[in-house]
Amino acid sequence: MKTIAILGSTGSIGTNTLDIVERFPDKFRVAGLTACSNDEKLEDQIRLFKPRVVALSDASAAARLRRRCANLPVDILAGEEGLIQVATTPEVELVISAIVGGAGLVPTLAGIRSRKHIALANKEPMVMAGKLMQDEARRHGVRILPVDSEHSAIFQSLEGHRIEDVRRLILTASGGALWTVGREELTDVTPERALQHPNWKMGAKITIDSATLMNKGLEVIEAKWLFGFDADQISVIVHPQSVVHSMVEMVDGSVIAQMGVTDMRHAIQYALTYPERHSCQLPPLDLTAVSGLHFEAPDLERFPCIKLAYRALTEGGTLPAAMNAANEEAVNAFLNERIRLTEIPQVIETVMNDHVNQPAKDIETILEADHQARHAALAAIEDPIRVHP
Repeated sequence: MKTIAILGSTGSIGTNTLDIVERFPDKFRVAGLTACSNDEKLEDQIRLFKPRVVALSDASAAARLRRRCANLPVDILAGEEGLIQVATTPEVELVISAIVGGAGLVPTLAGIRSRKHIALANKEPMVMAGKLMQDEARRHGVRILPVDSEHSAIFQSLEGHRIEDVRRLILTASGGALWTVGREELTDVTPERALQHPNWKMGAKITIDSATLMNKGLEVIEAKWLFGFDADQISVIVHPQSVVHSMVEMVDGSVIAQMGVTDMRHAIQYALTYPERHSCQLPPLDLTAVSGLHFEAPDLERFPCIKLAYRALTEGGTLPAAMNAANEEAVNAFLNERIRLTEIPQVIETVMNDHVNQPAKDIETILEADHQARHAALAAIEDPIRVHP
């Protein structure tokens, strides 16, 4: 039986992970859970899965939960220290890292340093500190297993092949909710419209990232650090059907693709059970029902976030962390109707242009770059002249 902890258990990845755990009670035991502020949902999970320790980022939510669970054998912690304690719980073997955004970096890194294998669902830690995380994983003898459907597809397609035989990685993008929307119309897109993803049910932040294609830009950077390929060996192609989750092109021109239904539980289960495979409650992909597979190049003029991500990857250092921080603040501002959708990449580019890049040599340097970039993004959001010089 494998003992696990889930960072971000009340989000879509976390709840899907617990759905799998419930299906395989003889294979997994939940020792720790964390959430941001959803104490009611976390309480339900505590009563069902009986973890030894849980944590909430929000101290008020943790206090409420302690009162309601006073008669239960569970430690309820708060803040970043609480998240770290869950990630480093001694009996845990595998940490599922599913906290949204850069907030997942510190507890995930703590789990690595405590010799926990990582099933990585949130791409931002790898974007911010990919080299550092992989260096620490090697130093402590643990693996970082991808949970993102695209990176899981690459991981599966690479299995059994020599790295030197690979020409490039091809990440597929659904195109998000706005792929067919004209450039002029994008200016007036509302958050409600941008959140209507045609294929996937995800949280608000990642859904907006999908709509701007920044999600794919972040995945390009993550792929670099997960698999060791350079920027010019990682391509993005739009595939609206989301049937082919990603591909690997070999030096002889052969293309190996991983396909499946659009449900994250496939990728989550593979990370949980790796290197084994087990039956899945999801229906198999019915190829006879697939009317056609369409692929096209991304429109980088309408969706410039991918270009910004390639720039951050190429220049390296702390620039990816700064870009990620600026994106998080800009997406939040858009969701709160403080800026337009088309201003998200403008805010990011403004912050990147002003950023003083440094080598990402340690976690302190990376976190300081993240902090400064957030302040710069908020300043740009409040000062339209800086975004539209």
